Amino acid sequence: MPWHLGQNNKPKGRLKIDLTVFFRRHSNVEYMMEPSSYASEKKGKNGIKRIINAFGYSKDGLAAAYRYESAFRQVFWLNLILIVLALFLDFGPVTKMVLVVASFISLITELFNTAIEAAVDHTSTEKHELAKRAKDAGSAAQLMALLMLFIVWIVALTA
Repeated sequence: MPWHLGQNNKPKGRLKIDLTVFFRRHSNVEYMMEPSSYASEKKGKNGIKRIINAFGYSKDGLAAAYRYESAFRQVFWLNLILIVLALFLDFGPVTKMVLVVASFISLITELFNTAIEAAVDHTSTEKHELAKRAKDAGSAAQLMALLMLFIVWIVALTA
């Protein structure tokens, strides 16, 4: 008998929702990491050890992106130059902050694009419409980030 119906299949008084039942029925428990899984072991237990591990993985990700992706290297050097210029040119503090944030958004977007391309290539190097869409969407995101960076700089220089 459904939880919200009483005897004779008539609703019981006020409708009460038992959230524990809802979440038990609708959770993706099979997608959660088992305590003894490889991923769980790699991430570390918790606390400071997990933070140290996460920092190491982030450092590895930046190094791999720089080493293997020419597009990331190009965006990295472009944004490094733009950040230095933003800090040394005669802009107000808010303008400097906006320019630096726009540069970081461009770098972060390129990292996502690189991750998407690596994941798609790992899955299969065969031509596939969904793979093309994923890679094109990542590329379009980077184009939008660079366009935003360009517009922010034009506005800052002409203000």
